[in-house]
Formats: sequence, C-alpha cells, structure tokens
Amino acid sequence: MHKSWIGFSVVAMVILFISCGGNTTTNNETEVEQNSDVRKIELKAPEGKAIAAFAEGCFWCSEHIFEAVVGVDSAVSGYAGGKTKNPTYERVNTETTGHAETVLVYYDPSVITYEELTKVFFTSHDPTTKDRQGPDVGSSYRSILFYMSPAELDIAVDAKRTFDESGMFKNKIVSEIMPLKEFYRAEGYHQDYIEHNPGSPYVIGVSIPRYELFKKTYKGKLK
Repeated sequence: MHKSWIGFSVVAMVILFISCGGNTTTNNETEVEQNSDVRKIELKAPEGKAIAAFAEGCFWCSEHIFEAVVGVDSAVSGYAGGKTKNPTYERVNTETTGHAETVLVYYDPSVITYEELTKVFFTSHDPTTKDRQGPDVGSSYRSILFYMSPAELDIAVDAKRTFDESGMFKNKIVSEIMPLKEFYRAEGYHQDYIEHNPGSPYVIGVSIPRYELFKKTYKGKLK
C-alpha cells in the first residue's frame, strides 16, 4: 500500500466507530420518507456530455472528490452492481443486495476523458482492500470500475494493470471491473452530503482527510 494510504488507514482505524452507514435510521416511517426519492436513472448523458460510474467506498467522499475535477459537471450518489430492484440505503447496508455505493459522474468528454477519470478513481481511494474502505466494511463499499462500452472495458483493464504495476500500492489491486447495467439515485439526503453536513464527525474525520490526500496525489486539474 502507498505510504500515504497507510497513514490514512491508521487514522480511519482510530475513528472506526464512525462509518458512512452510521446515519441509518430504524424508524420505519422515517425510512419510507427518506427512501421515497430513490429512483432508477436513465443511463443516457445529455447532448455533448458523457457519463461514467465508479464505486470506491462511501459515496459521500467519492461525490465530493469527482466534483472537484475539471471537466466533471456533477456526480450523483447512488447504488449499482447489485441484483435487487429498487435498493434503499438501509437494505444496501445489510450487504445482501449486491449493490455498492457508487457515483454516477456527468462530464464533458471534450475536457476530460474516461481514461483520466480512471486515474481519479485509483488516486482517490485504496483499491487494495477487498470489501472495505477506511472504517467502512462490507461488499457495499467494494471498489468497482464500471464500463459502458468495449472501449471503456479496454481502458479500465489497462488502467488497473498500469496502477498495479506502478508501485504506488504495496498490495495487489482488487478492484472489480463490471458493466454498468443499472444505476439507482440514492435518497436525497445523501446528495452533496459533505456540503450540507460539514460538521459531521464522519466528514471531518474521514471525508475531508481523504479529499486532502487525493489533492496531494492526483496530478490532473482541479477546480
């Protein structure tokens, strides 16, 4: 593992009691209200734009990171890679739906490429920890490169191999590569979570340190 990620992991272990799933609710009425806006998103980009999806741990962190990159218009937190229809945050956190917390990235292909987005992916999390990212444990936090075409599949495979051979990480990369078949937009309170919850213990202890590490590691252009 890259030495910077070792430091991040130590910090994450210290605050293990804080997790991305720590804000779930057990009140059924509240759950229904919060989950009422979960919906499947059409996998079609606006004219002149493109979309791509990545799973790399807590989507609160990933959304904040991708939206900081030049060429990215927005990122939507949601669920992908699973088998259950209409997943909810609470159900995904049971690790039984097969879904991973994922961000759907809307970007301008004339400014940034899918290949460059894979670099954002590999430099913004630790892709060597199976079913885990920092204090978040479970298959819903696994690392996945999604693709939507044969060309993107080739790029994803090449990117994984390149980073595996780069020496950036001590351990072998375990990121999955799979087709993006469906994407469900997560509950409204998850969208732009860091912006709306800057005082959250998780944001302060995990999200912001991860973002600061990304800024030091990533060589591309940031906003």
